[in-house]
Amino acid sequence: MEKAILQKTLSDKKEKTSLSGGIKKEDEFESRLLDLTRTERMTGGGRRLRFRAVIVVGDRKGRVGVGVGKGMDVAQAVEKATRMAKKNIIEVPIIDGTIPFEVKAKYGAAKVLLRPQKKGRGLIAGGTVRIICDLAGIEDISSKVLSKSRNKINNARAVLLAFEKLKVRAK
Repeated sequence: MEKAILQKTLSDKKEKTSLSGGIKKEDEFESRLLDLTRTERMTGGGRRLRFRAVIVVGDRKGRVGVGVGKGMDVAQAVEKATRMAKKNIIEVPIIDGTIPFEVKAKYGAAKVLLRPQKKGRGLIAGGTVRIICDLAGIEDISSKVLSKSRNKINNARAVLLAFEKLKVRAK
């Protein structure tokens, strides 16, 4: 009896019921918060605070996306950013845990260089590039941010542009 109840509660956690009554599967994407900033604007009555969140989602199987959301509180900004990231998902070709060839990309002031590595070398990347490559499922890669840009949004979009340049010929 207890075993049946335990299995029922475990299955309830994996499935969520939607408002229409249908059963919705648990989300297959992992998400990470890349950046969270408080922005303010001056009005006649004082300062108006808002929050901006940058979220990266990925399934560690070659699909990754970045989204930016703004809201009156942190939870709202994170929810919007997650929704936008899931809309902007791209496929990354991964061959033996790495990318097929070296690629450079530029977005705004951000320049990124991505190089494939031998098996077992690991993820040699810093900051934004490391998070995106990890969620994409790339195990062995070497990267360098070539610009002086420390803007995480532009660096993330430069990495996504680099991934879009990786086209593999179908066999």
